[in-house]
Amino acid sequence: MTAGQGTTAAWVAERMTEARARTLLLIAGVSQEDLLRQHDPLMGPIMWDLGHIAHFEELWLLSNLEGEIQFGEMPGMFNPFEHPRSTRASLDLPDLPATLDMLAATRAQVLAALRHADFRAANPLLHDAYVYRMVLQHEYQHNETMLQALQLKQGSPYAAPRAITVTPSSVQFDDMVLFPGGHVEIGTLDRSAAYDNERPSHYVDIAPFHIDATPVTNAAYLKFMNDGGYANRDHWSDAGWAWLQDAAVSSPRYWTEGDDGWVVRHFDRTSSAVNDEPVCHVCYHEAEAYARYAGKRLPTENEWEAAATWNPTTSTKRRYPWGNDEPTALHANVDQLMFGTAPVGTYDMNVSPIGCYGMIGDVWEWTSSDLTQYPGYTTFPYPEYSEVFFGTDYKVLRGGSWATRPGAIRGTFRNWDYPIRRQIFSGFRCARDA
Repeated sequence: MTAGQGTTAAWVAERMTEARARTLLLIAGVSQEDLLRQHDPLMGPIMWDLGHIAHFEELWLLSNLEGEIQFGEMPGMFNPFEHPRSTRASLDLPDLPATLDMLAATRAQVLAALRHADFRAANPLLHDAYVYRMVLQHEYQHNETMLQALQLKQGSPYAAPRAITVTPSSVQFDDMVLFPGGHVEIGTLDRSAAYDNERPSHYVDIAPFHIDATPVTNAAYLKFMNDGGYANRDHWSDAGWAWLQDAAVSSPRYWTEGDDGWVVRHFDRTSSAVNDEPVCHVCYHEAEAYARYAGKRLPTENEWEAAATWNPTTSTKRRYPWGNDEPTALHANVDQLMFGTAPVGTYDMNVSPIGCYGMIGDVWEWTSSDLTQYPGYTTFPYPEYSEVFFGTDYKVLRGGSWATRPGAIRGTFRNWDYPIRRQIFSGFRCARDA
């Protein structure tokens, strides 16, 4: 069902039930000890995420639906601002049975109240089921966060419950494609699913530019490494070079060099890095250095969105690169239960109007843009989602990854992180001026 079109309580209940089944699937083979353990200071214990999901749902679907919103994030141990990720292992987190009971009890109350929800109400939280979609997206996003933590898992690698494999495609793509420039619509007016930082839609003038037809692949990135990319100061910005000296790395995260060359690990499986899958687990500085090595640059987020969603021939905007239909297993490598990237060209429907492949799914793509508000931005429904992050500290990523659930991605969706982050499922494509 397209966002905002005749949403029913039955549809919401079905989506919430499916979302919870996915959350529980991800932890089904993980011990309570590993759920409570902090596997890396960058990520909190997964048990915290589970408790936070329950409390966020209680806050927005039970407490905040009547009257004025009193607070944006719940108080107590599950408030992410009071308890940053690096401190969450010190909390007295409940055990798994108690956490599962909490999730189930909250959900039972929510489903009971859902029967009386009026999605035509003037209340903007309820209208078109916005608050229910927001809570759904919140759980979807924490699924991806949990997978980041599971990739960092100490001890035996996470045995991902894989359900599918894919067949590489023989489709060939040009190196770069041209966006001819123009007066382009950025953002959206949607108030049924889009977050506040995606609104309002507005027009910007974009100069002509070329952009990579595909994300940069492992094989292409390996050439950068073999050509001394990590040792050549000329490729790196001042901030990037300072990060590199401190981090002392020479490859993307989860790459290991063995007797037969570099291999890439996705949880409990490894594969050769000499392949056409999008490079993953690189930070902004690494992406920027590669772009300079290639004689290119990273696209701005406006350029990225234009290349992904704008048809310059008809001057119309799509919700997704392929059109307005929501993602399925035929469209893109999102939510595929493959637990990893797919070879470029695998999803032949995943092509934008100008011929860019894979702008939804596989890897989040770094852009050169800082996270800032759009002209006319209004915070809704709480400042802790977007407003408190605006500024120069964060770089915008676009497009979603293989770990992103379909209900949490669209052509206007804006993700962000510190430019040094590599635990996220991040890659990139390059651009250059026309």
